[in-house]
Amino acid sequence: MAERAVARWARTVWRRRPSRPSAEPAYRGDLGGTPRITYAPTPNGVADPGEVVWAWVPYEEDATRGKDRPVLVLAMDGTDLLGLMLTSKDHDRRRDADDWFDLGTGAWDRQGRPSEVRLDRVLRLAPSAVRREGATLDRARFDRVVAAVQERRGG
Repeated sequence: MAERAVARWARTVWRRRPSRPSAEPAYRGDLGGTPRITYAPTPNGVADPGEVVWAWVPYEEDATRGKDRPVLVLAMDGTDLLGLMLTSKDHDRRRDADDWFDLGTGAWDRQGRPSEVRLDRVLRLAPSAVRREGATLDRARFDRVVAAVQERRGG
């Protein structure tokens, strides 16, 4: 009985979460150009390049709103994270198909769905935007994403 009450309370609190966590600006704008990309995943509870983390990502059309989603960390820029957002939606047949790269499955998606990574939008996020680590991407797939980013962004 108590477990049901706690679960009901948690659902209510989750629905009332603010659209953006904390007072610190989690989103620092998209990065122009191509970042200096590194591969340095370390299982230490801190987001590192080569890891997929869950973070608050703003919508392109309104940076004051957004949602929690997986992000592949490409590099660090000072203390900021530079990353690419992931989605489980298939973009192969859409007009923006060139902006997406098929990443495959990974531990970041509990349902085991294939993911795509968005190549044309490099996010600059504060470490406080990260809610949790999701998985480490293997080096071969990371290198394929990097090649696709560099081809897409001309770097």
